Amino acid sequence: MHGTPALAADFAHLPYVDPSAPKGGRIAYGFVGTFESLNPFIVRGNAPRGIADAIIGNNVFETLLVRSAAEPFTLYGLIAAAVETADDRSWIAFRAHPEARFSDGSPLTIDDVIFSVELLGTKGRPIYRDRFRRIVATERLGSDGVRFRFEGGADRELAMLIGLMPVLSKAKVDPETFDQSSLTPLLGSGPYTIAEVRPGQRLGLARNPDYWAKDLPIKRGFDNFDEIRIEYFRDGNSLFEAFKKGDVDVHFETDAGRWAEGYDFPAARAGAVVRDSFVSGIPKGMNAFVFNTRRKPFDDPRVREAFTYLFDFEWVNRNLYFGAYTRTSSFFEASGLSAVGQPATDAERALLAPFGDAVLPEVMDGSYRPPGSDGSGRDRANLRKALDLLQSAGFRLAGRSLLGPDGQPFSFEFLVNAREQERLAIAFRPMLQRLGIDMQVRSVDSTQYWDRQKQYDFDMLQMLWTASLSPGREQLNRWSSEAADVDGTFNFAGVKNPAVDAMIDALLAATSREDFEAAVRALDRVLISGRYVIPLFHLAEDRIAHWVRVTGPPPQQPSGFQTPTWWFDPDAPKP
Repeated sequence: MHGTPALAADFAHLPYVDPSAPKGGRIAYGFVGTFESLNPFIVRGNAPRGIADAIIGNNVFETLLVRSAAEPFTLYGLIAAAVETADDRSWIAFRAHPEARFSDGSPLTIDDVIFSVELLGTKGRPIYRDRFRRIVATERLGSDGVRFRFEGGADRELAMLIGLMPVLSKAKVDPETFDQSSLTPLLGSGPYTIAEVRPGQRLGLARNPDYWAKDLPIKRGFDNFDEIRIEYFRDGNSLFEAFKKGDVDVHFETDAGRWAEGYDFPAARAGAVVRDSFVSGIPKGMNAFVFNTRRKPFDDPRVREAFTYLFDFEWVNRNLYFGAYTRTSSFFEASGLSAVGQPATDAERALLAPFGDAVLPEVMDGSYRPPGSDGSGRDRANLRKALDLLQSAGFRLAGRSLLGPDGQPFSFEFLVNAREQERLAIAFRPMLQRLGIDMQVRSVDSTQYWDRQKQYDFDMLQMLWTASLSPGREQLNRWSSEAADVDGTFNFAGVKNPAVDAMIDALLAATSREDFEAAVRALDRVLISGRYVIPLFHLAEDRIAHWVRVTGPPPQQPSGFQTPTWWFDPDAPKP
């Protein structure tokens, strides 16, 4: 994205893999939720993990280019045997690899690439439609090449994102029914094929022995298991019990209490299960309670600010999580992209100058932190600050109820679909009740939850926006004014802020790392100042528990654990 790739064109393999990793065995992952579709590229239906997945691998569908986890944002060729782009990134051209094949053995050609752009640009998720509508010309280059030209503007990331699009089969995909939820597998070109489907419960993948790219340098050390199984569970406790029994091999641990006290079981004592942790260089992102600002009274920033005083992190951290968490302040926490703890640079101030009231003074000078408390769960000073803000927004106490400007009691719904979300929401409720605010915690099944989420049919919910060292066009999907009115985006808060839009434009236009980082920090300042969320907390380290029969290379900076590079060890200790 900025600068030059770390690897030469003739590299042998990516630096964080073992190129001689053994093949064979099986790995089982577990997730909370369900699925009722096998198409991860459309709005309708919920698709399972593992088909096209940034965490456990693009196992079924592949892209023209793939990113290296050892660099902030560098892409290397996969389906594309060659790539060329203009200095100003106004166009990008690809030549398809002559050996590329779909899993049924049929050739993957440049016609499939063009077809995929047209299909996803009209019927794909909003993130694809947004990218591909910016293509103003598609030019065939001989029998195996294509050039995409982009509309005017300085969005330098778009060319790279085109390279990360999935390629679908023109011969096997029906455009008329593509956007309909279906359990009929789509044909992919990846190292695995779908071997078993138990709707809502299990997806089984089998390694394709004829996988076309298995000997390419970009794929050496990957795709080592003969089988990948993805199991689904109703809640986190059920998932963990399955892990303890050995039905699931890997557990991405996010529960601090369980990490501290939950691993005293026979397999762990026998050394068959181990815990690993690693402090990566990846920003921690934003785990938060999200206000739906499309709805009253959360359209009022004074109300949103009042709520930040009512969440007692210190009490929650001590009583629910053994004091293991650190309070989150930034949307790019624990990285050089965060605006917290450092005053705005001259470059940031220049970007923000046209939006004089978009950033709070304490955010501009770097002194901002989310409100702290005395840890009692009933901090009277914070209650008073919250009440003052609510009164300034037209609310008034009447007995045990807080009445709004319309004279109606302040009541809203917190939407959850997991026990841990429910537990945290319930811990939040007493402080609200002390000010006469009625919060109803509504637990729904996964299908209803994701449907309501995609349609923004909620007042408040908990959300984690992950972060990377190369934030880009996904920020449009999360925070832009345009995304706020499109179903299925990640702009759950309904942010419509010209300063946010301008900062995203600036980070997309940046040609140097310095300008890029200034634009990201400026975006962070505007988002913090908008009080669109109540920041929660994060773990300082990544934590993963696994059965020792699955293992892999040691984690490395900046990305940490990379389970797609792991393998099966038949000689590992058994309980």
